[in-house]
Amino acid sequence: MPFKFSCLEIPDVILVEPKIFGDKRGLFMEIYKYSDFLQAGIREYFVQDNYSESARNVLRGLHYQKHPKTQGKLVRCVKGRIFDVAVDIRVGSPTYSRWVGHELSEDNKLMLYIPPAFAHGFVVLSDSSEVMYKCTKEYSPENDRGIIWNDPDIGIKWPVDNPILSDDDRRHPLLKYADNNFRYGFTL
Repeated sequence: MPFKFSCLEIPDVILVEPKIFGDKRGLFMEIYKYSDFLQAGIREYFVQDNYSESARNVLRGLHYQKHPKTQGKLVRCVKGRIFDVAVDIRVGSPTYSRWVGHELSEDNKLMLYIPPAFAHGFVVLSDSSEVMYKCTKEYSPENDRGIIWNDPDIGIKWPVDNPILSDDDRRHPLLKYADNNFRYGFTL
């Protein structure tokens, strides 16, 4: 299997380490293989790929899409370094409002699988970054939602003090006021 899958403190969020095949020409690695991901318990199909470029201290998030357009994501940083975060927003979950974060970089080549019904965000740690992520549902503007990045009830320990935010990300509500229709145990 060309991947190592490791559950994080919230077991639904999975760190994916690809096997790297390198020689004097460079390297090769698989990014995604349905049969391996299925064997690791990741059953979703990915239907959309996204790409972003950002400067140091840019924070994007915390974003999610409401049911029935909820997105799972497979996130990787192809240039630079980011601190990537997933927040459990499934009401009734034993890990509701808890977060996990991990550094993803062009050097470590790690990926983070964030399941549907989790909010996602990242902050750029290098001068710039390029991030690519696969999504299990297409973008749906009418279902697009967010939570404020510094919600004290979530308590994310971001590695930057004064992030650069979009106007939309600056206006997101606290989790307790968010438009969220996820319930723990509900099949998406």
